[in-house]
Amino acid sequence: MALKPWKILESNYLRPRFRFDQVELPNGKVFEATALEFRSWAVVLALTKNKEVVLVRQYRHGTQDFVWEFPGGVVDDGENPLDGGRRELSEETGYTAPNLIEVGKFYPNPALQTNTMYGYLAYDAEKTDIQKFDEAEDIEVHLVSLDELIAMTKRGEFLNGLQVAVLFHALAYMNRIQ
Repeated sequence: MALKPWKILESNYLRPRFRFDQVELPNGKVFEATALEFRSWAVVLALTKNKEVVLVRQYRHGTQDFVWEFPGGVVDDGENPLDGGRRELSEETGYTAPNLIEVGKFYPNPALQTNTMYGYLAYDAEKTDIQKFDEAEDIEVHLVSLDELIAMTKRGEFLNGLQVAVLFHALAYMNRIQ
């Protein structure tokens, strides 16, 4: 038996981008599904000329904790994800890199979210500007070796699953995973 998509019978928005759908499942049952229509995200694992990873640490309200991450964020409407990644790297860290290589793209949470996350690897990143935060951002920048980042991940200090996915894709691109 072939898989079939759900049939949307009705859609209602609680707020913009927060949609509730009445759907008919392939077996005929009716179900209420939730969809969060988020914009795409772009995240950059940037390596400096000294082979250090540019990390950010910031407060995340969902977990109410300070979290290690790669620079990145929302791709603006009409913006190319590559350009969004380049912009986020510069805004959050003041670092720029001559080339960003797409190492992976994936759905952050396909059960609820409509967006795609793009992971980029950048070589030869260097500090060229000051940080330019959004209104809710307060970000520390730290440089660590790639081996230290892997150790942080193994120790459970690099906890954002989406960031770990970007790390995996970048390590695979660099042939660091067999």
